[in-house]
Amino acid sequence: MAGLHKSDIKNPVLNWIDTRMPVFTMMEKEYGSFPTPKNFNYFWNFGALAMVTLAIMIVTGIFLAMNYTPNTEMAFDSVQRIMRDVNYGWLIRYVHQNGASMFFIVVYVHIFRGLYYGSYKAPRELLWIIGVALLLAMMATAFMGYVLPWGQMSYWGATVITNLFSAIPLVGTDIVQWLWGGFSVSNPTLNRFFSLHYLMPFVIVGLVFLHVVALHITGSNNPLGIDVKSPQDTLPFHPYYTVKDSVGLCVFLAIFAAIVFFAPNMLGDPNNFIPANPLQTPADIVPEWYFLPFYAILRSVPNKLGGVAMMFGSIAVLFVLPWLDTSRVRSARFRPIYRPLVFVLVAAVVVLGMVGAHRPEGIWVVLGRVATTYYFLHFLVILPALGILEKPLPLPESISNPVLPRRGGGGGPLPGGVPAAPMEKP
Repeated sequence: MAGLHKSDIKNPVLNWIDTRMPVFTMMEKEYGSFPTPKNFNYFWNFGALAMVTLAIMIVTGIFLAMNYTPNTEMAFDSVQRIMRDVNYGWLIRYVHQNGASMFFIVVYVHIFRGLYYGSYKAPRELLWIIGVALLLAMMATAFMGYVLPWGQMSYWGATVITNLFSAIPLVGTDIVQWLWGGFSVSNPTLNRFFSLHYLMPFVIVGLVFLHVVALHITGSNNPLGIDVKSPQDTLPFHPYYTVKDSVGLCVFLAIFAAIVFFAPNMLGDPNNFIPANPLQTPADIVPEWYFLPFYAILRSVPNKLGGVAMMFGSIAVLFVLPWLDTSRVRSARFRPIYRPLVFVLVAAVVVLGMVGAHRPEGIWVVLGRVATTYYFLHFLVILPALGILEKPLPLPESISNPVLPRRGGGGGPLPGGVPAAPMEKP
């Protein structure tokens, strides 16, 4: 019939739908036969793991919202009711609570993979920028979600973080009062944060859609960081990478389940088991672990406005990273100077996390300032300079060269000097 899409699906019901709205053909094209580089390692699992975790967070969040009361007089008790009286409420809450930490673990590894293999370089600049926007949306969502249990750390964390905006000249105080909905963190604040916390995951879903669209237009990077040059360099996404992703997903869910069932409060703060009390300030106000590096950067600068600027700058610098790295080689495998410096950057971020968990005194102040200095030097000074000073190793001609054995017996060398296995004779 004229005007209908021609579908190859055999099932008559699905075929009828697909001829009128070719969603199944699109899924087959984008997630079935979509060509992907054949040399992916398990670091490429973490994008799929992030999508699964996002789905888990949305589903558990919807069920929690059905039983939560966004009122300062009842919020803490409603969370306790979820834990004690709602059928499987304890499980839903622990999955959601620890899911936030698992989400950040997955995303941080995903970012590390992008940094190590140069996935932010042309033509994937927009893909990277959308990913950084996703990180910002995640951080905002997680912060507002941490306020909702209305424990001591929830209340005082909200007070400290929102007060940071008061450092902005002229309009800072007005911004803080707008965020609060009044002159202190109170009932309007909780209502706003609950509404935004419920809305933001759907904004994240939209950003994920754009992220995937950008990925499928430019194609995936790979561990060698070179472009696909022939059909033999690729494999269809299904079944090769759906199976590989399934293996990673099983391991991830096993670790996730172990935390939920055996150590559900391992990553939480004991102060949040105490109802919020505006008249009693905790001895140490510490954010969740995934915010600690940024909190340490904030405290490493004596000036309040300078600290806020540095904290937001630590994220802003990631937006312009594709233009700061002037090297034409993507993968750190072929960059002898850049490769160890990536791990120095990781070490600096870990040190910042440790600094953020301690009071700003003694050796922790010194470590925080040294690690903060290196963090910004890495992006603003070292990366631009390496494009001039570093001499990369020779790149392979194609992905297939280091992956497939050569005809006649000898295999081509793999990156790192490991010889490929010789081809077996028939």
